[in-house]
Amino acid sequence: MDLNLNYPAGWEIARKNKEKKGVTKPGPRDYVGPNPLSEKETIAMYQFTKIHSFDLTISFHSQGKEIYGNGKENAKAKKLAKLFETVSGYHYTEPEYASSFAGYKDWFVNTYSKPGFTIEIGKGEEGVCLPLEQAKEIYEEIEEIFFIALDEVDEA
Repeated sequence: MDLNLNYPAGWEIARKNKEKKGVTKPGPRDYVGPNPLSEKETIAMYQFTKIHSFDLTISFHSQGKEIYGNGKENAKAKKLAKLFETVSGYHYTEPEYASSFAGYKDWFVNTYSKPGFTIEIGKGEEGVCLPLEQAKEIYEEIEEIFFIALDEVDEA
């Protein structure tokens, strides 16, 4: 079960995209679940977000050294993304079409029209966890993103 493909933000499209790739049942990745918000973890995040009034969201995933928007960023969000890119050295891009549905960030941006990003931290071998030895280096790469995000929240 891929918990980041279980949100009500184009979930049906995500399911069809994954089915085209042969993902139709639970496995190590890319299964969207039987319906949106079918898992207790996604329900918890959904409810937690609805209770609070967040100004932006950042989801950290691994790996790729990329910052993903979702193609619906307003000028403010694009400016933030460019700042994140400058301080981290990560590349800001929009995800490919097939990967731009049913994620937490997608749901947040669609629901609240506020900035939301997925940051793919670190870089290594595809399908292999990043080595713990990279933790300090990765933190140093993304540390400034936290301060920029906090400044943004203070200004909101």
